[in-house]
Amino acid sequence: MMAVRRSLAMSARAFHLDAGACGKVGCRRMIASCNPGADEHAKEEVMTVGGSTQTFRRTKSAWAAVLVAAAGTAVGGQRAADPQPTDWPHYNRTLSSDRFSPLAQINKSNVSRLKQLCVFDLNVDTNFQTGPIVIGRTLYATTDKEIFALDAETCRQTWRVREDGPSVGLQVNRGAAYLDGRLFRGTGDGDLLAYDAATGKKLWTTHLADRSRGESIPSAPTAWNGLVFTGTAGGETYGVTGRVYALEAGSGKVLWETYTVPTNAPQPGNEKMQALARATWGNADGVPITGGGTWTTFTLDPEKGLLYVPVGNPGPDFITDVRAGANLYTNSILVLDARTGIYRNHYSLVPADFHDWDLAAAPVLVTTKAAKRVVAGAPKDGLLHVYDVTTDKKLYATAITTRENEDVPLSTTPTRFCPGAGGGTEWNGPAYSPDTNLFYDGTVDWCVTVTLDRAELTKKFGQTWTGTELANQFGKRDLNWSGWVTATDADTGQIKWRFHASAPVVSGITPTKGGLVFAGDMDEHAYAFDADTGKVLWKTDLPGAPGGGVITYVVEGKQRVAFIAGTRSRVFPVSASSAKIVIFGL
Repeated sequence: MMAVRRSLAMSARAFHLDAGACGKVGCRRMIASCNPGADEHAKEEVMTVGGSTQTFRRTKSAWAAVLVAAAGTAVGGQRAADPQPTDWPHYNRTLSSDRFSPLAQINKSNVSRLKQLCVFDLNVDTNFQTGPIVIGRTLYATTDKEIFALDAETCRQTWRVREDGPSVGLQVNRGAAYLDGRLFRGTGDGDLLAYDAATGKKLWTTHLADRSRGESIPSAPTAWNGLVFTGTAGGETYGVTGRVYALEAGSGKVLWETYTVPTNAPQPGNEKMQALARATWGNADGVPITGGGTWTTFTLDPEKGLLYVPVGNPGPDFITDVRAGANLYTNSILVLDARTGIYRNHYSLVPADFHDWDLAAAPVLVTTKAAKRVVAGAPKDGLLHVYDVTTDKKLYATAITTRENEDVPLSTTPTRFCPGAGGGTEWNGPAYSPDTNLFYDGTVDWCVTVTLDRAELTKKFGQTWTGTELANQFGKRDLNWSGWVTATDADTGQIKWRFHASAPVVSGITPTKGGLVFAGDMDEHAYAFDADTGKVLWKTDLPGAPGGGVITYVVEGKQRVAFIAGTRSRVFPVSASSAKIVIFGL
């Protein structure tokens, strides 16, 4: 709500609301004034947002959204955690990571008329995987070294800030978080930074990860209730252990630190968690516990104050006899008390992993049509895992890409399996629509051949540690690849429809109230699917591979869709293209 208040204060100076709605909960927090007669010359247009009708009144300064009388659909009727429907305020739009947009101006009947409105070209060649956010009419996004603000309607740059120093490590950053007028982002150098969202001025820096040991902070932070949450990545590096942090949003002060794997560091309040994990690591003498990094944003249940952390793989990636056991809490959804960092629960999706099938995408927390409260996670193993959070029972694991030889042990003889380390679900995870009761997931269909080499177990801190032949540390990938968009019934686990793309689908997946699902594939295609049937209703070419966010929002009463294009990656061989943000509209 604070984000809404700020955006309205900036862009809707003459904002006024139907007098009958001013008594509803949240009205005073969302608007600067409530004066039905403030502008008798306002021009009105009507559009649908979610299930309600909204009027947009053009004033001399801006457009402002006004909720019109509709039983049960006023802003005051939303849950406290629901974002302003016209914005995209978090990496996955909602803290629960469902990515569902209640916007319906662009819908099945008119999406075929969607056209490109503007392009912002950063003129840099970078591993562009950012998940942009929109507050009011300002779009914020990042590269590995930059953070910038654009007009979300015109693509005009508002400000752009570059951090000093060369690009390091994987040279990737997946976005920023917004809270109370501030932006937060991680860096390859292991820092968490805060900026003034209006000017780009840096407010504070907190160092969390050790770059010399192979650690970094590529994920978009999660911000809530005066707190900023992030974690360290680097599970493929010898001796690196994952950690989750909460920081004070105003100052950058670290409030708690929780290790995702066993450690000798003090963990007050989490002794039981540590003991449970340590019993699952039978490491040989001299073999350090390694892994448990976090590669992407977290999910949060604001009503219960619980943080759902997607934890990465154990190390070495492909040899298990030196780390016998399930290796908790790697490849798990780790549930922590958001205020204290104390362990509450976990769901182990890929125990004793020997394929580098880490959970690199945020889990989704939703209530299904059958009134089940579930959490869904999609690792690189090519499965959609769904658990009932009330009973902790696993409901199903549905295959959403090709799986072959998944149980065949690896050896010094080449072994081919699917999906490979670059397959399955990557950094953009499942989405969910309450209208269809379907999960939607984009995946990579790409197999790999791995050959173990035990001589590669002898490593030093900061070195890649997979246990395979040096020439192909993550295996030799097949020449052919493809991708899928799959719709799965949230209650039964049955596949409703699937679309086979010519290239991997690693973009964000965005379902909307308009009955659409937006996505992109690495062959530089953007799609809009019929959410019910999977029929392609719109397809266009992008000026680069879309490996970042796909978002939708409203500016001046008009719905827009933005795609990240120009993703480059060491893992995905795509054609050269500068980083761009492409905005579409009717």
